[in-house]
Amino acid sequence: MNKHASILRTGRKFDQVLKGAREVFLADGFEGASVDDIARVAGVSKATLYSYFPDKRLLFMEVARSECARQADAPMNLATCSSTPRQILRAAAGHILSISLSDFGLRMFRICVAEADRFPDLGRQFYESGPLLIRGKIRDYLCSAAARGELQVEDFDLAADQFAELCRADLVPRFLFNINASFTEEERSRIIEGAVDTFLARYAVVST
Repeated sequence: MNKHASILRTGRKFDQVLKGAREVFLADGFEGASVDDIARVAGVSKATLYSYFPDKRLLFMEVARSECARQADAPMNLATCSSTPRQILRAAAGHILSISLSDFGLRMFRICVAEADRFPDLGRQFYESGPLLIRGKIRDYLCSAAARGELQVEDFDLAADQFAELCRADLVPRFLFNINASFTEEERSRIIEGAVDTFLARYAVVST
């Protein structure tokens, strides 16, 4: 959990405020989003909004944290899976690619880049609340697979990062730069299978 989350006061309209804030932030960006608009869309008074979030940055980061936590949840519980490495990595690759090509992921990335100079903590906290959680789950799986003799990995952090980057090849840059707005299942499958094949070519246990 991010350190800011522990100081937030929850209550009956907390989720209502978050929902309204998510809509406004994704439409207008961090700087363009006004507290007045957020309160209006959320259907609460400014006093109610400020009682939960006295700072707009706290509100933005809670929106990011809650959405990232939701997206990083169950599909990435890999360490206890009993399937083969190829099956598990294929599922993980699909999950990573899906998040990377989501409208939320695109808009949050652009907001964090746009605000990086004025609010450098925004990007760091967004990374910690989303991508870092997924990286940790991949690392945990790699550790358990290596302990079972299914993979041979020495630097687990590096291997986790390498896998995540393989999953973002080709399609994600095209998405970020507005070259393509959507991709077919065949295009996604090409990236997923390529990522898994390349990763296993490096880290699979070689039979003798």
